[in-house]
Amino acid sequence: MKLLKALLLLVLFTLILLATYVIHVLFFKVNVVFYSAILDGFIAAFITCALTALLPHFKTYNGFEKTLFVAIWLLLGYCFAISVPTVIDRSLSFYILEKLQQRGGGILENRFADVFTKEYMVEDRLVDVRLTEQLESGTIEIKNGCVLLTPRGRFIATLSRAFRQNLLPKQRLLMGQYSDVLTDPFKDSTANVDYKCSGS
Repeated sequence: MKLLKALLLLVLFTLILLATYVIHVLFFKVNVVFYSAILDGFIAAFITCALTALLPHFKTYNGFEKTLFVAIWLLLGYCFAISVPTVIDRSLSFYILEKLQQRGGGILENRFADVFTKEYMVEDRLVDVRLTEQLESGTIEIKNGCVLLTPRGRFIATLSRAFRQNLLPKQRLLMGQYSDVLTDPFKDSTANVDYKCSGS
């Protein structure tokens, strides 16, 4: 009987989460899709807790079980946030599929570089979106036209680079060939560029 009630709670939470997300994106301002979806997960968990507190059937659960429910709901909210709206919002893979569909189902393979640089960057406002995310995250600041790393940003960049170099696949399939090139994408990067800020 407890298992059935737990499943009903899960269904209830899922419905509340979806409703909260839809209301949020349709009627409220959103700064960063991922963060707003995470907030929706917290709101849905809170509403579910409040509703279940009013239902006598669910008072049979002890404090530990209720804590587990909340933890599971929050994890599910996180999974939803990162796996659905965030992936669709950020994913180049989804963009490729949608662009292929827009162009009648096919694009010349040797023209994809043009699609990415001339269409993807503009259509998805990629620079604006990513800079907004980093500003909201506190990893960058913009001063006098220069985008600068904050101490938090420098720390995260150091961690991500260490992970990339040491824990990403050394033999990754790229268009029919296995390579480790993406573990150090800056290896062949141009040293002399004219877009650095003075003193950076």
